[in-house]
Amino acid sequence: MLKAMGQVLFSTGLKNPKFTAEEPKGQDYEIRTYHPTKWVSTTLSGMQGDECMKTGFRRLFNYIQGNNKNKAKVEMTAPVTCHVVPGAGPACESQFTVSFYIPDELQANPPEPSDPDVFIEDRKELTAYVRTYGGFSNDNMKREELLKLLESLKKDGVEFVDKPYYTAGYDSPFKLTNRRNEVWVLKKTEQQ
Repeated sequence: MLKAMGQVLFSTGLKNPKFTAEEPKGQDYEIRTYHPTKWVSTTLSGMQGDECMKTGFRRLFNYIQGNNKNKAKVEMTAPVTCHVVPGAGPACESQFTVSFYIPDELQANPPEPSDPDVFIEDRKELTAYVRTYGGFSNDNMKREELLKLLESLKKDGVEFVDKPYYTAGYDSPFKLTNRRNEVWVLKKTEQQ
C-alpha cells in the first residue's frame, strides 16, 4: 500500500506502454505508434470530463489495490488515459473511458476485475499525433490543447480522425512542478 501511494504521490519511475516514434512534420507534436496492449478501464458518461476522470480513477485505483478476483495488488503505471467520445451537441453527455496500462509482467494474464463497471481492454496498435503540455490540466486546458493540435495537423496537411480522441496524464495531483499532460488524435487509416 505504501509503495502504491508513493507511486501515486510522486509518479516517478512508473511503467509506461511501449511505442515507436516517427518523425513529425510539425514542431509542436509527436507521432507515436503504440503496440497492442491490455489496459484496465471503466466507462462513464457525463457533461464534465474532470468529474468523470475522478470517478473513473477511483474505480481503477481500487482495482490495482486488490479489488479484483485474484485479490492481487497491481503496480501503478502511467499515463492515465481517457478515451473521449464527444456528445452530439453542447448540452449532450460525452462518453469517457478512463484507463490504466497493465504492467508488462501481467499483460498475458491480468487479474479479472471484481467491479462490474471495470473491464480489461485489449487495445489494438494505434498511431496517434501527440501534443504535450504542462500544468494542472482541466477540461478547458484539454479543449484548448486539442484545438491547437488539430490546427497544427490541418496546417501540416496530415490525415487524422478528430473524434474520438484521448487525453493522458502522467502525474499525481501532488506533483507541483514539471507536470506532463497530453492530447492524442488518431492517425487516419485506410479503414476509417
